[in-house]
Amino acid sequence: MNAHARLAPALPLPLLRSEDAGVVTLALDRPASRNALSDAMMAALQEALDAVAADRSVKAVVLAANGPAFSAGHDLKEVTARRADPDSGTAYFADLFARCARLMTTIVELPQPVIAAVEGVATAAGCQLVASCDLAVAGADARFGTPGVNIGLFCSTPMVALSRNVARKHAMEMLLLGDLVPAEHALRIGLVNRVVPAGEALATAQALARQIAGKSARVVRVGKRAFYEQAELDLAAAYAHTARVMTQNMLLPDAAEGIGAFVEKREAVWPDEPA
Repeated sequence: MNAHARLAPALPLPLLRSEDAGVVTLALDRPASRNALSDAMMAALQEALDAVAADRSVKAVVLAANGPAFSAGHDLKEVTARRADPDSGTAYFADLFARCARLMTTIVELPQPVIAAVEGVATAAGCQLVASCDLAVAGADARFGTPGVNIGLFCSTPMVALSRNVARKHAMEMLLLGDLVPAEHALRIGLVNRVVPAGEALATAQALARQIAGKSARVVRVGKRAFYEQAELDLAAAYAHTARVMTQNMLLPDAAEGIGAFVEKREAVWPDEPA
């Protein structure tokens, strides 16, 4: 992505939305605050994702950002101000992290695949946002980190998504050292799928999204849900669960059409889903 490219607004700031051929692109748009996940930003993103979940015309989602940073995590100025609350911010902090957890869980549970397009830094909850997406593309200059340990606030909630993407020792290194890691390192440890020249993350993510949009949306939805379900099970239970999923998938008209098209050496025409 050109880090300074702008998308046409279709939602109130701080989030911009565009759509093309079944692919929705959502761009965080608070560049002056490094796209911090303020209360307003999280609310706008939650609302947009909830709308996407209910829209069968949307086949894939790209999550990007305008400005020099993808996201610096929670808005620390907003958070700090709540220390003046009568309870020193306890209720607000609990609600903040619950809302953040709901947002990240929504991405995982969204029927459509979500692809992060990352330019600049993605730190703390911003790194969590990337790790929560199904795929991630990084510009060569992108950097990632969980630096909370450096300011006395361990990145405990970001570690949930991070530790489900990378091996334990890689996750602990990021969490304990608090250093920013370059895009190529993020690729090596599995935090991102691809590294592309700086400024090209958005275009690459959208190309991947269009490729996914050409598949059966119903089958992609089945597969994404099964992937995350089986990941939480032991080996035997995972095989039992996915065997049931594949049996149900085999009975769908999409499988009949797709297998028939493969055998007949023609392009599949995916059947429409019931409204």
